[in-house]
Amino acid sequence: MAAPARPWPPPVGAYAEERELFRLLQNMLEELLIHKPDDPIQYMINHLKQNNDDAPRICVLGPPASGKTTVAMWLCKHLDAIHISQETLLFKEILALTREAKMYKERKQKIPNALWANLIQERLSNVDCIKQGWILEGFPENQEQAWMLQSSGIIPRHVEVYHTTFDWPSDPLIQQRLVKPEDLSEQEMSKKLLEYHRNFPGVFQIYQKVLKSINADQPSMDVLSQVLTYVQTRHRSAAPFTPRILFCGPPGSGKSLQAALIAQKYSVVNICCGQLLKEAVADKTKLGELIKPYIDNGYPALYWRAASCLNIGERPFGSSIVPDNLVMKILAERLNAVDCMTNGWVLYGFPRDIEQGEQLQKSHIIPNRVFFFNLSYESIMERLSQRRIDPVTGERYHMTFRPAPAPEIQVRLRQNPKDKEENIEKRVETYYRNVKELEDFYQDAFYVNADQDPHVISEFIESCIIKPLPCKKLKSL
Repeated sequence: MAAPARPWPPPVGAYAEERELFRLLQNMLEELLIHKPDDPIQYMINHLKQNNDDAPRICVLGPPASGKTTVAMWLCKHLDAIHISQETLLFKEILALTREAKMYKERKQKIPNALWANLIQERLSNVDCIKQGWILEGFPENQEQAWMLQSSGIIPRHVEVYHTTFDWPSDPLIQQRLVKPEDLSEQEMSKKLLEYHRNFPGVFQIYQKVLKSINADQPSMDVLSQVLTYVQTRHRSAAPFTPRILFCGPPGSGKSLQAALIAQKYSVVNICCGQLLKEAVADKTKLGELIKPYIDNGYPALYWRAASCLNIGERPFGSSIVPDNLVMKILAERLNAVDCMTNGWVLYGFPRDIEQGEQLQKSHIIPNRVFFFNLSYESIMERLSQRRIDPVTGERYHMTFRPAPAPEIQVRLRQNPKDKEENIEKRVETYYRNVKELEDFYQDAFYVNADQDPHVISEFIESCIIKPLPCKKLKSL
C-alpha cells in the first residue's frame, strides 16, 4: 500500500498560498501545454516577465441586438482592456490579414473561419492585448471558430452569453434622429438569429466550464452589474487548499455554532481554545499539569466556559491568568497535528489581542480566512443574560428563544454566574478594548453581521471559504 501523502509543513503551505504559487505554476503549465515551446525554460521566464496572469480574457457572445457592444465597451473601460470585434478588426486595425478579410467583405462573401481565427490571433498577440487583456465581442461565432481559437492558444477565462434586450433612449432629440441600420431588415435579422441559435449549442459545449448566461432583458445597469461580478470572480483552482479559519467576536455572537456547522460540512477540525485547555488538564498531559494550578486557583467551571468565549489569557472574576506561552504551546501542538494539517481547522477563542495574534504568526499558525462577528450590545445581553441550565439533565434553555417545556423543569433552572449582566458587560468590554488592533492586524478579514439567521451567516462564511480571496481589501456581509 502506498504511503499516505504528507501535508505541507505550515511555513511552506502558508508561503505558497500567500504568493499564489500553486495558481502560478498551474497557469504556466497550461501555457506550456498549449504553445509547446522549443525552449520551455525561456518561455516560462518570458511568461513571468509579462506578469499578465490576471489580465482579462473575455468573450462576449449573443444574438443580434442583445447589447454585446455596449457590454464589451463598458467592460473595456472598467477593466482597461482592449476591445476586439469584427468592426475593429476590419476597419480600425492595420494587420497583415486585414486586406484579405476586407476583400471577402466587399464581395459580400462569408469570411472563412480560418481567416477569422488567424486575424484574431494576430491582433491578440500584440503587446497591448498581452499586457492589458482583451474583450472579444461576437467571437467565436460557431464551434469551428472556437476550436481554431483554442488550437491557436486563445482560451478565454470568461464567456458571457446574452438574451435580447431593448434600451430606448429617454432624450426625445436622440429618438428623433435615430435611423434604422441597413443590415437590420426583418429578413436579415431572422437569418442572423437562426444562424446564431443553430451555432450556439456547439460553442456552449466547448466553453461550458467558463460560460455564464445572462438575461439581458432587464435594466442595463443590472446586466452590467452581473457581468462585472462574474468577470471579477476567479474560477476555482485545482491547487491544494487547506482551510485555516479563525473566528473572532464578542461573547454570544455565535462563533461556536458556526464553527460546528463549518466543521461538520467540510470535515475540518473544530478547535475551541478553552476546551483544548480543559482537555489537556483532564488528560493529565505535561502541559496540562502546568496549567492545572491556574485552573484550581479560582473558579474552574466558570473559567472553562469563559475561555470558550474568548477569555483565554485573562480569567474573569479575579481568578488566575493562564500564561500565553502555555496556551500557545498547547494550541501549536494541536494545530500542527496531522489531522489539522491535512483537513484544515476552524479556531475560536484565541487570539484575544494583538500580542496573541503576533504569537500565532511567529509560530507559523497563519489563518487564511479570518471572520469578525459583529453583534450589538443589546443583542448580546438578550442572548446571554436569559440563558439557563437544567442541573439535573445538563440541558440548556433560553427564557425567550427556547423556554423549558414543563413547569417542573422551569423551577429548577439555574443561571451560570458568568451570564449575569455585570459579568457579561466585563467580557464584552474586554473584547472591544482589544478588537480594533486585531482588525488592523488581520487586514483581509471578512466582517459578519451576527444578528441574522444562523443559516444565512453560514452561507456567507461558506462562500468566503470556497472562493479565492477577493482582490479588494475588505468584504462585508
